[in-house]
Amino acid sequence: MSGPRFLVMGAGGLGGLVTAHLLETGQDVVCVTTNDAIASAVAASGFRVRGDDVERAVPGVIARSVPEGPFDFVILAVQPPQVEEAARQAMGALAPSGKMVCLQNGLCEPRVEAVLGEGGRDRVYGAVVAWGGAMPEPGVYDRTANGGFTIGRYDGRPLDADGRDLAQALEAIGPVEVTQNLRGKRFSKLAINCAISSIGTLAGERLGPLMQHRFIRRLALEIMTETVEVARREGVALEKVSGTIDLEWIALTPEEREAVGSSGLFAKHGLLLAVGFRYRRMRSSMLQAIERGRAPAVDFLNGEVVALGERHGVPTPVNRAVLDEVWRLARGESTAGLQLVRKVFDATGPHGA
Repeated sequence: MSGPRFLVMGAGGLGGLVTAHLLETGQDVVCVTTNDAIASAVAASGFRVRGDDVERAVPGVIARSVPEGPFDFVILAVQPPQVEEAARQAMGALAPSGKMVCLQNGLCEPRVEAVLGEGGRDRVYGAVVAWGGAMPEPGVYDRTANGGFTIGRYDGRPLDADGRDLAQALEAIGPVEVTQNLRGKRFSKLAINCAISSIGTLAGERLGPLMQHRFIRRLALEIMTETVEVARREGVALEKVSGTIDLEWIALTPEEREAVGSSGLFAKHGLLLAVGFRYRRMRSSMLQAIERGRAPAVDFLNGEVVALGERHGVPTPVNRAVLDEVWRLARGESTAGLQLVRKVFDATGPHGA
């Protein structure tokens, strides 16, 4: 088999679907999981991919530890709390000129660059994921939302030939956009995930039903507004993610934060309703992590906003409240549901409409 070799670290909803799609286009792929149930299920029945009510089994290699390399690309598809350890485990199998690829939400590229040490900046790509996947049972994968990737380097340099090869390979999963402003894409996605993923975790509900509630939409707007202000202080030029949300526009103005109602607020609520409909089946991966007894990624989302806010003197009380409440949920000190989100909303008010 010719072409690059891929090592996918993680066989959850994202890693399993990436592996299956790459295998279907004839790529040389090995997937690694530390979960015995997933490994056994895939070894027995392949990667079982469901879509349009039709299930197909994609045969492939799954390993319980990092196999011998060299691999041209290591795709890090674990949750953010595990990304640095996954990079450390896989770096010995990386080809001398090989690259690591961060699929995580948050700002993980600098962390992985640091793991790789000298020259790390040249060996890490970021891929902003604009689609959704879930693993409802071991070895079974659902595509919960369509979309593709935006690929680039965190420091803004253009992609090299390896990056272009990666972009071509990932077209099997969805459309790929190449950017020289990965930070702008990352911060926009960070703002969205700080709202959607974290609220979805606290509510224990999929995105579609959640966005029907006005107070949920308003809380999301407050979270994104704080994140946008932090990004501005960081000197980041925000960009749309897959054409969905213009974060500079959706951030509340000082007048809108005090208003009971306005045409601007009406339009912003309307956009969130549309996003909720488009991604209505999406379920928070953070919530899934908590349900499996793993640490939530909230420190890499709302926690990043809080930390950067403190650095720049930007108040982030709503992100702070969400951060604290997600950790209480993870420790078993509260129960997911709309009442829990309402508690955060009431505690961080008053809010306009």
